[in-house]
Amino acid sequence: MLQRLLSRRVFGGSNQIRCLSRGFSQLAEVTEEGNVAVPKMPPFDYKPPPYDGPRADEILRKRREFLSPSMFYFYKKPLNIVDGKMQYLFDEDGRRYLDAFAGIATVCCGHCHPEIVEAIVKQSNRIQHSTVVYLNHAIADFAEALASKLPGDLKVVFFTNSGTEANELAMMMTRLYTGCHDIISLRNAYHGNAAGTMGATAQCNWKFNIVQSGVHHALNPDTYRGVFGSDGPMYAKDVQDLIDFGTSGRVGGFISEAIQGVGGILELAPGYLPAVYSTIKKAGGLCIADEVQSGFARTGSHFWGFESHGVVPDIVTMAKGIGNGIPIGAVVTTPEIAKVLTQRSYFNTFGGNPMCTAGGHAVLKVIEKEKLQENAFVVGSYLIDRLKALQAKYDVIGDVRGRGLMIGVELVTDRQLKTPAKDETVHVMDQMKEMGVLIGKGGFYGNVFRITPPLCFTKEDADYLADVMDIALSKL
Repeated sequence: MLQRLLSRRVFGGSNQIRCLSRGFSQLAEVTEEGNVAVPKMPPFDYKPPPYDGPRADEILRKRREFLSPSMFYFYKKPLNIVDGKMQYLFDEDGRRYLDAFAGIATVCCGHCHPEIVEAIVKQSNRIQHSTVVYLNHAIADFAEALASKLPGDLKVVFFTNSGTEANELAMMMTRLYTGCHDIISLRNAYHGNAAGTMGATAQCNWKFNIVQSGVHHALNPDTYRGVFGSDGPMYAKDVQDLIDFGTSGRVGGFISEAIQGVGGILELAPGYLPAVYSTIKKAGGLCIADEVQSGFARTGSHFWGFESHGVVPDIVTMAKGIGNGIPIGAVVTTPEIAKVLTQRSYFNTFGGNPMCTAGGHAVLKVIEKEKLQENAFVVGSYLIDRLKALQAKYDVIGDVRGRGLMIGVELVTDRQLKTPAKDETVHVMDQMKEMGVLIGKGGFYGNVFRITPPLCFTKEDADYLADVMDIALSKL
């Protein structure tokens, strides 16, 4: 099989080969299993300390006995991850993995980034928690720094503990400010799993049969599967129809991601958001930008996903990348809209605690200092090109899409019918894990690779990921 797939050159009697016809960019090692060439992982100057804790089987047993049965895991043989450094993770045996999922687009600066760890430890040694009824500089400093990254009058920050909390608060503020209960979301969207945000979420996979009132779901401007292709303004007409035929003619607001993360890394069709924002404004509503996954420089071209569409929202929600793994989220809005919460008492016990805000502030400093937005653009563009080359080679890849280091690869069994290749997706993920690369999956059908690595990802890492995916696809 190897002879059929590869042109190769053997170096000095070693078991290394140069892969030519496959376009491999690095030296590869020949494995015993099927004589398949496995590219070498880029070198990395870190070795984790020995791990002597419980093994995977014991943890899995406890998890099944003591944790919620709703918790799921990737891979036939779940990984016990015990250590992490920058874009790499390590299992219980010290084996290194290239992390191209980053804890679901969360670890933006890299695992255990020394400057972020230092900021957290320094604050923890002084005071971890005091609540906002007392003064502390950490929350004020971070709020000021965060507001400086947003356009217009978006400068009042409310800190939460997660993206779900942030979206719940944003939806409540929208309804209070406008006096209208109706909110428009998009089909295929994911905005959280609490009572309000579950209403805005529009995939049955993530919705329970509970009361979810006041949310209307518009046609998704999906450039791959949508009925209008890339014609954003055509999709936007459905929003006006929803207002005309599903509401009183006025709405509370509109919420959307610029790139749907859980929905399969789907970037909204060009021209869609400007048209919809205009429609919502005329109906008296506010526009909420959910930046939980696409924010904090991940898209490369911009710091926030909505900026690539040329719009300025009334409210921006964020989480995940804001803390590099710390449980923190935020809602940012204008001073005028922010006043609605003074109608009653609004309080969040842990939101904005000194430890989390000190860590979040360090994240902003690292992104700027290490030029991670520029890196996301350069490396992300390079990786997308590599993946598009695989699309030209393998019919199972129906679409490669995304921006920066937020990339989706959709697998189909038939390019014309776009039949989801669900089993193939799981198989390739497992094969890639065995070769040392971790990616996510998503989309309504579970057939989209979600590639959202830490923003310190390098071109060498991108090459390794693409080479490994090449091998895995070749074995389908």
